[in-house]
Amino acid sequence: MLVGGWARIRGYLGRLSMYRLVLMALGILTLVALVLSFFGLVVPGPLELVVTIVVIFAVCVGANALVQRLLKMPIRHESSLITAAIMVFILRPTVVPLELLGIAFAGVAAVVSKYVIAWRGRHILNPAAVGAAVLTISGLGASAWWVGSPVLAAPVLILGLFVLVRTERLRIVATFFVIAVGVYVLRVAVQSQAAGFEFDAGQTLSFALWSSPFLFLGAFMLSEPLTLPPRRWQQMTVAAVVGVLAGWPISVGYFTLGQERALLIGNLLAFVWVAHRAVRLRLADARMITPSVRELTFEARRPVRFVAGQYLELDVPHAKADARGTRREFSIVSAPSDAPTVRVAYRVKPGAGAGSGSGSGESTFKKALAVASPGVDYSATGVWGDFLMPSNPNAPVLLVAAGIGITPFISQVREDRARGVERNVVLIYVASEASELAFRDELEASGIEVIVFTRDQPRDLPANWVWARGVRLDAEGLPRVVPDLSSRHAYVSGPPKLIAELAPALAQARTLTTDAFAGY
Repeated sequence: MLVGGWARIRGYLGRLSMYRLVLMALGILTLVALVLSFFGLVVPGPLELVVTIVVIFAVCVGANALVQRLLKMPIRHESSLITAAIMVFILRPTVVPLELLGIAFAGVAAVVSKYVIAWRGRHILNPAAVGAAVLTISGLGASAWWVGSPVLAAPVLILGLFVLVRTERLRIVATFFVIAVGVYVLRVAVQSQAAGFEFDAGQTLSFALWSSPFLFLGAFMLSEPLTLPPRRWQQMTVAAVVGVLAGWPISVGYFTLGQERALLIGNLLAFVWVAHRAVRLRLADARMITPSVRELTFEARRPVRFVAGQYLELDVPHAKADARGTRREFSIVSAPSDAPTVRVAYRVKPGAGAGSGSGSGESTFKKALAVASPGVDYSATGVWGDFLMPSNPNAPVLLVAAGIGITPFISQVREDRARGVERNVVLIYVASEASELAFRDELEASGIEVIVFTRDQPRDLPANWVWARGVRLDAEGLPRVVPDLSSRHAYVSGPPKLIAELAPALAQARTLTTDAFAGY
């Protein structure tokens, strides 16, 4: 029951884009704070909170629309709404006209920073943190981080967990939180001893856990993908640096290096690793490779630096974008050795193939891609991921792909073949029908063992392919088709719901690495 319930939660979250989920979570948190303000349980009163919300949202949305119009970009508001919602909780709500003017100035600075402090289609610094820092440095006001309140701790924790599970940033933010709390307790202990005060460890720890802004900073700001580096060890490093600086603020002249500026330093560190990741891609070809899978081939204007198994985020600007926005993540199908060619693939619904542009129920993103013509340039805002094969080529592996989840594995087997690397690989390929087995030729050329799970029997299977007729892909069926499961490193790529359902079966593997993806 627990696994099934968790699978349903992850499946539901997987149907929401990251940006939409963050906006929903911040919206709920804002409503909770507003209700609490009527009872005097949070710092701002209801009038202060409402007036500040109106001002910051109006300024951020208006400034964003103006900048996008000046730059002749499609107007989209989702990012500016998220920035505004975050700033509500880190600035001091007020009804004083001069202070509201400072808040408006911070909102403009936050929005403008997305376009001015940017590199090849992605902003370098967290916009809300920029706004808060500019407000403090200008002397027009100061950040308050009033979200660090015991009564808001539980809502922030619950809503933040949903966001972190969806974005798979839970371990990164947990690392930041543990370090920030630990450093904070150490700082108070050292400063208390130096001042001759009695140190209360329990009270200090309680404050750090429930009355500090660490939870909010980690869940809704540090976790932003566009300001994180591509590899997990790099992300952990950034989390540790921000945790230390947040837990022990450093004074620089008249200013204290607090929460927002700690995050900005982490953003700059991350930029060192991502500066060469954003790239322009020109669409060279688009074709249907199965009845429901479409492949896009791009030519990069400069080499794309990635490792087989990673994914890129593609920005497809289009008019009247739906709530899911204009950016999506795609596992890279091509191998690094295929450069400058870059291929990705994605599922479409029946009747929504290339050039149709009007598939029933399709997102505006997919519709925009469906009518895209060769020669059009797009921006890949970065490359991320740790879904990588073991560094030891002698380690036996099990690959489990559901539908379009086959894409990162194609990149990996192509790269191994190009480099002359031989691995002991078994691939379980799950598809609705035999006709939906994409990239058959490339898998056959790789020579790996493939076990097919489809409703109908595939025809003309290669010698090293087997149709798992009548076998269920569960804790009992998996060892039947992969007897040496316990000796293999397992990799699973597919929808979050499937990954959660397969987790008990794959617990028998030596290690388990997952690559969950949502629909587009």
